[in-house]
Amino acid sequence: MLKIQAIATAAVAVVALVLAGLNAGFSAVLGGASVIVGAYAATMVARRSENKNDASAILINLLKAEAVKILVIIVLLFIIFVLFKQLVPFALIAGLAAAALFSGAALSKLNV
Repeated sequence: MLKIQAIATAAVAVVALVLAGLNAGFSAVLGGASVIVGAYAATMVARRSENKNDASAILINLLKAEAVKILVIIVLLFIIFVLFKQLVPFALIAGLAAAALFSGAALSKLNV
């Protein structure tokens, strides 16, 4: 799933680069990367319940993983907004949206 998110982010970054320049392309990469890093962090938290059979423990761990993902994305976006002065907000949001669209649970059934 992270591979699909990276491909979607790269596609948006190339379009932003061609249409609006280097800063837009970099902004799109940063937006997508924040979602990818958040998803990876959530995966690490979710794997803690791999060996558990209790449904409530699995659900609690899944909710923790989702909270970690959202928190990581928020922190990374805050850092990006503070440090990257040439940020192109539309490109950042487009990269973020592209990666977020491919982070759904429905895609977890695909073997890619």
